[in-house]
Amino acid sequence: MSTDEKPGIQALEPTAPTLPMEPGKPERREHSYDRHGTTCLFGNLNVATGEIVAPKLNATRMEEDFAQNVDDIITTDPEAGWIFVCDNLNTHVSATLVMLVALLCDIPFDSLGEKGKYGILKSKKTRKAFLEDKSHRIRFVYTPKHCSWLNQIEIWFSGLSRRVLQRGNFGSVDALQTKITEYVEFYNKTAKPMQWKYDGTKKHE
Repeated sequence: MSTDEKPGIQALEPTAPTLPMEPGKPERREHSYDRHGTTCLFGNLNVATGEIVAPKLNATRMEEDFAQNVDDIITTDPEAGWIFVCDNLNTHVSATLVMLVALLCDIPFDSLGEKGKYGILKSKKTRKAFLEDKSHRIRFVYTPKHCSWLNQIEIWFSGLSRRVLQRGNFGSVDALQTKITEYVEFYNKTAKPMQWKYDGTKKHE
């Protein structure tokens, strides 16, 4: 499961209607707009099918929000083995996430230690090592630093921006969230696995 957040999506409404194309004239779009608030999208792409799974629209993206997003995904198939691909954001290696994985993998809480002091919870490094543990039914794989573009959900976010957000007209956060939800439903009807074309080698002309 390729997962990440797209924060600060703005509900923007142009202050005047867009004027359609006419012979010899391009479409004319009003440059000024009203802001009606923002939302954060937690996107989760199933690498095997290309589908978006259990997307979450939320006002915040705290560590509890990300852990809840992961829990919502796992709930779709509670007994399955899960591998999550994500970047190195602090909320992706949080104490809350460690405790969620421990709970779902039947790992005793008293073996986790104490945040900032000792054990698995001590630091970002120790928490990350726990979350990457290949022996766990639920584990995480982190993209290299400065390479979050390797995460396939970023490609999907780019498509969402081009097709829905850039030219959108949203009179409220609710209208924005509804449009995103409708796009996810539309996309999933014909979703296919992404085909990587880059083979990892550097080519020169």
